[in-house]
Amino acid sequence: MPETYVKACINGARTPDQHPGLPVTPDELAEAALRAHEAGAKAVHLHPKTPDGTDSLEPDVVAAAVEAVRTAVPGLPLGVTTGFWAMPDVHARRHAVEGWTVLPDFASVNWHEPGSAELAQVLRDKGLGVEIGLFHADAVASWAESEMVDHAMRVMIELQGDDDVAVANEMLALVRAAGSPAPVLLHGLDESCWPLLEHAGACGAQTRIGMEDTLRLPDGSVAPDNAALVAAAVELLSR
Repeated sequence: MPETYVKACINGARTPDQHPGLPVTPDELAEAALRAHEAGAKAVHLHPKTPDGTDSLEPDVVAAAVEAVRTAVPGLPLGVTTGFWAMPDVHARRHAVEGWTVLPDFASVNWHEPGSAELAQVLRDKGLGVEIGLFHADAVASWAESEMVDHAMRVMIELQGDDDVAVANEMLALVRAAGSPAPVLLHGLDESCWPLLEHAGACGAQTRIGMEDTLRLPDGSVAPDNAALVAAAVELLSR
């Protein structure tokens, strides 16, 4: 059985009031990325944030986060969000991303969000890998008709807390039917996080774990940090 690819998603759109250990500042992001990598994560995905924990796509905020992680963990593949909630205006979001000068290795684009196809092209023009986030069947159908079927770096099936293995299997079938050469990553959120992580391992998909997806360990206790979540995921997938 091939080794499962685990990516660490170290903060997400969560805010510090949800967990005192949520990494926000560039130094905190760098430390979390380093510890997650030491625990077994092969890449890291983060949301650059303003000091109050709000997601930001502004070039200076992205640059500070990326530079800090690069310094702490040279060579670790690093990705950032382009989530529409961080800048809910199609043109402003595109302009912000066009202004990025300190670049991550890849960025995620949620395909159901406005302006996703154009934003994916901006990222490709910058030489970045593009992860396609697919939240539901309609997004899969739209992506399957686009040029990004052939150019995605990774395709992520991103399910919600009330989704289950049956939904995951339906999405996996739809994604694979599109014929993309990109690897597929499956993950859940909160209640569905650990069951879908195990399912990803069982069906040979990549997966991810971190405070973006859950704040709790498999036994239900609150995780102290991202490294503990990654270590638990690696242990679970090795069984």
